[in-house]
Amino acid sequence: MAVTTDEIAVGDLTDEERYVLSRGLAEWGGPAHCTDALAAAMDFDNAAALLVEARRLRPLIRSGQPLSRRDWRRALIATEIVFASDVFGSGGDWSTTTGFSDEDTIRILRSLQRKIARSVRIHQP
Repeated sequence: MAVTTDEIAVGDLTDEERYVLSRGLAEWGGPAHCTDALAAAMDFDNAAALLVEARRLRPLIRSGQPLSRRDWRRALIATEIVFASDVFGSGGDWSTTTGFSDEDTIRILRSLQRKIARSVRIHQP
C-alpha cells in the first residue's frame, strides 16, 4: 500500500503497543461511556462516530498500516482517556478487560507517546 503525504507509518511499534492502542479503541464499545462532548474533544464528530472510527482504525493499527496524523492522534488520546478515566473510560476495569496491568499500560503508553509524537509530529495540525 502506498503512503500518501498525509499518511504516516509508525514502524517501530511493538505488537504489545499495537495491541494496547487497538484495545483502547475497542474499550469505547464495551465498558466505557463516551459523550458527544468528550468525543468532540478527542476530534471525533460525536460518540457514534468514535465507535465507527474505532472499528476502522483497529485492524489498521494491528496490521501496521499507515494512518493520518489525525488518526494517530485520535487513537492515542482515545486510549489515554479510556485507560485513565473511571468516569468515562474503563478505568478500574482496564486490567480485567484488556489483560494489562496499570503499571504495564503506563509503560506502554509512555512509549507510544514518544514513538507516535516523534514519527507523526502529532502536535502539528
